[in-house]
Amino acid sequence: MVMSYAEIAKQPEALRRTPNLGEWADERAGWSWDSVVAELDLPDGLVNQAHECIDRHAAASPDKVAMIWEGSDGSVERYSFDEMRRHSNRFANALAALGIGKAERVFFFTDRIPELYFACFGTLKRGAIIAPLFSAFGPEPVKERIERAEGSVVVTTPNLLPKINAIRSDLPSLRHVIVIAHRAGAEVAPEDLDYQELVRDASEEYEIERTGSEDWSVMHFTSGTTGLPKGAAHVHNAVISHYATGKYVLDLHADDVYWCTADPGWVTGTSYGMFAPWSNGVTNLIYEGGFGASRWYETIARHNVTVWYTAPTAIRLLMKAGSDAARRHDLSSLRYVMSVGEPLNPEGVVWGEDAFQLPIHDNWWQTETGAIMIANYIGMPIRPGSMGRPFPGIEAAIIDDQFQPVDEPMKEGQLALKPGWPSMFRTYWNDQERYDSRFKGGWYLTGDRAKRDADGYFWFVGRDDDVINTAGHLVGPFEVESALIEHDSVAEAGVIGKPDPVAMEIVKAFVSLAAGVEPSERLRRELTRHCRERLGPGVAPREIEFIDTLPKTRSGKIMRRLLKARELGLPEGDTSTLEDD
Repeated sequence: MVMSYAEIAKQPEALRRTPNLGEWADERAGWSWDSVVAELDLPDGLVNQAHECIDRHAAASPDKVAMIWEGSDGSVERYSFDEMRRHSNRFANALAALGIGKAERVFFFTDRIPELYFACFGTLKRGAIIAPLFSAFGPEPVKERIERAEGSVVVTTPNLLPKINAIRSDLPSLRHVIVIAHRAGAEVAPEDLDYQELVRDASEEYEIERTGSEDWSVMHFTSGTTGLPKGAAHVHNAVISHYATGKYVLDLHADDVYWCTADPGWVTGTSYGMFAPWSNGVTNLIYEGGFGASRWYETIARHNVTVWYTAPTAIRLLMKAGSDAARRHDLSSLRYVMSVGEPLNPEGVVWGEDAFQLPIHDNWWQTETGAIMIANYIGMPIRPGSMGRPFPGIEAAIIDDQFQPVDEPMKEGQLALKPGWPSMFRTYWNDQERYDSRFKGGWYLTGDRAKRDADGYFWFVGRDDDVINTAGHLVGPFEVESALIEHDSVAEAGVIGKPDPVAMEIVKAFVSLAAGVEPSERLRRELTRHCRERLGPGVAPREIEFIDTLPKTRSGKIMRRLLKARELGLPEGDTSTLEDD
């Protein structure tokens, strides 16, 4: 089924504007990254994401609203680009006073409050590297990430501080804990630093550190099949991709009010919750509250949101609430809705027409790519269930096991990209060997399997490894297995992703108990609680099954694919390496 934007949309007044991206094939043929660079402001070779997102707009339109912040209590604050400039300058000066220098890692473990954004851009101005963490993480994932990256600073809030206190003795590199306490009316302990006191007397003027295109700016951790999470490091030059995809995929125009629902602890929350909208100079809505169909619709209506970027899991929950719930609100300001994080099922694309009089446009990218690589564009016909077509400056292909492109339409292979786009990650922190393994035969290997049809639309098939995609968040089985094995009752653990109609996959654990320990519902609850406390609710297993032994190879490696096949009733495939009973 092929649907065009014009065929689906009812064309209210808000939609009657020319898309930034012209005919896809023409744009692709004439694409030049240099022409994108020419639209940015790179004074004397300075390449800094904070300058491109904040300061250059503060110079041109100082009073324009950059951020609309709505707190979980319903309070609303607005900040102009010039106010964002001054607040971020204060934090940059505060870091300088603390002796934090270029390329040091500053971690952010906070709720979505304005100070998070001020501090992130202040850190970038200082030339340090921002490393956002998901606020729902438990202490163990936080410790692993700060420890691996040798973080110097953690910026947090009083409600999350106990998780930091539980691990700070294990973090020798951690020099400062900065607590944003004034919003909660909380006192700051003597061993910590009060954010408000740090910035109160700091200057509102700051000369941005001389960062260049290849200076590191952002580090996001992404899960793998084995080992601890990998720190994918990005550079300031990534803003070129953020700006271009914000303009041509998000179709941002100067008068848009944009809302990305992703938490900054995930790459979507930085690339498209911060860098893309602000590099394009648009008004960006930050909503602190949690999910709720009516709350979200009220937020869109209250702030006249025009461009909305969310996730398939949220869309499926909205679908569950029904189209009538959407129609009870005035959502006429919306002109464009997008989704990312996992494949959006075709029903979700079509449902958007019923609920919003707009289709929902899916797109695909990864933490490592830094920006959108394949998309369904606002002016291009949608094929429901498809990832769309490559961004004009991106060469994508389906390749075989010999790294050769597969030309036959709809033949499955590995999705690969030609390296060299501006937002491509530059390394896995302190793991060059693993980084190099992602580049073979002249391609970046995404680890995703896909197909491409005769018209150049790509179709997601699945992961090439055991990484679990739960509600758009990638969870490495090793991390969960390690937490389970910490418990005295557990001898071995194997973790898989189990299909789920809402979250795409849930984390399911198979546990072999230590000698003398009997399985029980009480123990299952205890293990669940243990994992939630250590890892956080988004990473902990939703299901735990006790089994006598786990299937392993003769070398002792747990065969997760066999666990998954048995769970789902699928063929077990080659079991020749299975250890003897």
